[in-house]
Amino acid sequence: MRGNTLYIVVPCYNEEEVLPETARRLGDKLRALMAAGKIGPRSRALFVNDGSKDRTWEVVTKLHREDPLLCGVDLSRNRGHQNALLAGLMTAKDKADMVISMDADLQDDVDAADAMVDKYLAGADIVYGVRSSRKTDTFFKRTTAEAFYRMMDLLGAETVFNHADYRLMSRRALEGLSQFKEVNLFLRGIVPMIGYPCDTVEYQRGERFAGQSKYPLKKMVAFALEGVTSLSVKPLRMITGLGFLVFLASLVMIAYNVVRFATGNTVAGWASLACSVWFIGGLILLSLGVIGEYLGKLYLESKGRPRYLIGQVLDGEDESGRD
Repeated sequence: MRGNTLYIVVPCYNEEEVLPETARRLGDKLRALMAAGKIGPRSRALFVNDGSKDRTWEVVTKLHREDPLLCGVDLSRNRGHQNALLAGLMTAKDKADMVISMDADLQDDVDAADAMVDKYLAGADIVYGVRSSRKTDTFFKRTTAEAFYRMMDLLGAETVFNHADYRLMSRRALEGLSQFKEVNLFLRGIVPMIGYPCDTVEYQRGERFAGQSKYPLKKMVAFALEGVTSLSVKPLRMITGLGFLVFLASLVMIAYNVVRFATGNTVAGWASLACSVWFIGGLILLSLGVIGEYLGKLYLESKGRPRYLIGQVLDGEDESGRD
C-alpha cells in the first residue's frame, strides 16, 4: 500500500491579502481528507515565501502558530515562481509521500485535490490539473494562453495543454525531479520528462480571490521564451533553415543580376537591393539574439550557483539549507 502523507506546496509572492483565506481553505481540505482516511495525520500545507516585499512571511508565521497543519519556508530573497516552487517541493520531498503544488490566489480549485489523491492511490505518480474550459477568460487572455501552449509544442518544449503548475507528484517523481540540475527552470516542461505513470484531473479555474496577478503579459512572454530556450534547440535549427532559404534566395538574385548586367540594365533595382539589405540585416540580428539567449543560459548554468537559499523553515523546527 502506498504512503498517504500529503503536503500542499504554495509559492507566495506579495500574497498577504489572500493568504488567510487560502490557509483556511487548505486547512479545511486537509482535515476533510484526513477524516475520509485518504491522507495521514502528518500531512501539511507548506507556504513558500519568495522574498515578498509585503507582510507575507509575517502572515505565514502567524498562521503556523495558530495551526500546526500550516507550515512555511522563507527564501533568502526573491528567486522567481519556478525556483520558489522547486524549493517547496524539495523541502517536502523527504517528509511527504505525495505533494500537490498550487498557486496562492485560489484560482486553482482546491476540491480537485480529492481526485488527485484518488488517482495517486490508484497508482499514478504524477497527476496534472487541467482546465476543463476557458469560458471565464477574456478573448485576449484565452487566445494568448492557447497560443502559448501551441507555440511551446511547436518549438519543441513538450507541455500538457491547459496545465499550469497545479499537479500532484509522488515521492518517486520528486526524486526524479531532483536529478534535473539546470538553473533555468521551466517545470511545466521538465515534469513530463520524468516519465512515470501519469493521469489528469479536469477542473474549472476560478477568479483570483484577492490581490493582483503576478503574471502580466510581459512576464508571460518572458516565461514562454524561458521555457523554449531551456528545453529545446529547435529555434537554433529554425535559424539554420532560414539561413538555407536566404542562401537559395541569394543564388536567385545573383542569377537575376547577372542577366540584368548582360542585357545592359544595371541601374534599375535599387528598391529590391534596399529591401534585401534590410531583410538580411534584420535576420542576422534576430539570429544573433536567439544564439545569445542560448549562450547566456550556458553562462549561467556553468557557474553552478544555487537555485535558491532557504532562510527559515517553519515545520516544528527551524533549519537552513540550499539547493
